[in-house]
Amino acid sequence: MKVLFMLVFTGIAHCLGVPTNNEYDFNDNDLKSLGVANLRSAIAEASKVKCFHFILLQVDMIRHEGYPVENHYVVTPDDYILNMHRIPKGRNGESNGKVVYLQHGILASSSDWIIAGSGMSLGFILADEGYDVWMGNVRGNTYSRNHTTLDPDRDSNFWHFSWHEIGTIDLPTMIDYALERSGADGVYYCGHSQGTTVFYVMATTRPEYNNKIKAHVSLAPIGFMNHMTSPLMKLVAMWDKPLSALVSLIGIDEFLPSQGFISMVGEVLCSNGISKILCKNALFAVCGFSNDQMNMTLLPRIMAHAPAGASTRQLLHYAQEVNSGKFRFYDLGLMSNKRTYGSFFPPVYDLSKVTVPVYLIHSRNDWLAGEKDVERLCKGLANCVGKFLVSDFSFNHLDFTYGVGAPSLVYNKVVSLFSRH
Repeated sequence: MKVLFMLVFTGIAHCLGVPTNNEYDFNDNDLKSLGVANLRSAIAEASKVKCFHFILLQVDMIRHEGYPVENHYVVTPDDYILNMHRIPKGRNGESNGKVVYLQHGILASSSDWIIAGSGMSLGFILADEGYDVWMGNVRGNTYSRNHTTLDPDRDSNFWHFSWHEIGTIDLPTMIDYALERSGADGVYYCGHSQGTTVFYVMATTRPEYNNKIKAHVSLAPIGFMNHMTSPLMKLVAMWDKPLSALVSLIGIDEFLPSQGFISMVGEVLCSNGISKILCKNALFAVCGFSNDQMNMTLLPRIMAHAPAGASTRQLLHYAQEVNSGKFRFYDLGLMSNKRTYGSFFPPVYDLSKVTVPVYLIHSRNDWLAGEKDVERLCKGLANCVGKFLVSDFSFNHLDFTYGVGAPSLVYNKVVSLFSRH
């Protein structure tokens, strides 16, 4: 059993976390039954990645859709180099003078906001509404895998962060940069999954940033995780403490799940057909999926850009949430907690400090953001203005970014909510 869980965090390094032709072990019958027998070559074509260069053609994808785009880099106070993408206006050239900031989830990137194309992706929809759209990339993902002095392939210190550092350092840095470049006095913020978690971290630990956010919309919000149902996250949570010790002892700091392990998950947890194929991608294996919402023509592009990389501690921090039932700082262990925090247990994030108007949009079939956890989150926030359940009960965690019904079921609501402020 210990060997099994070692496989979760070891495995072969690949080109920036992006799959190559041979990395997915797909069954030919599964592929042919779905009409996607050319998936391997389609993934390779959609990725077009040069090893050790952190560009996945996000800018080219936006230009291809006919939108203006800008590529920006910002350095954090602790010297991580973060890549931001900007769509300053829509194809019609109109602007409403408002700035919106979009933050991706775990194992994801800014590609999530444009990957489905014009009219289907939130980044393009908001740009066509006249918003100046800024899309951030957190430390360690494909676009932000860089540092002024540390090499992510050689220096384990590069990966010594969880989503706490993303919320306290990366997010404020990128928001300040967007405000400075745009000249706006505040941003409209929309986050998905971890993109919501880091917002709550920022707003509680650096409450002055509440004044820089006009309104916040959380898609698949994650604060508490008592009722999450992801089988893979449950396994990680079961072995939280030994895995945390392993990370500290031998420095397995970058989350590089072996494809053999992920394929095994697909065999054990998923049925034949599309579900088995999706389970062989680490992002879908952790977060789940909905057969009804999956756009098969979009699948090669999604799998070319995801998973986009993360630190092991990001996953372990969520595992700690599952086990503790609390939304709190990273647990370093009793003695390290005492030295770092002044107490044997990590402090909790005080959600009463989140004074921004917050809207939560969640779904019933979400493997990570359970309904009861979302309800508890809303009650803890100082200004939870609204909580909305997606009407399609099959809607899953990743359908908020990839689902065919996302524009009508979610994005129209986001636009409407922002228009109130």
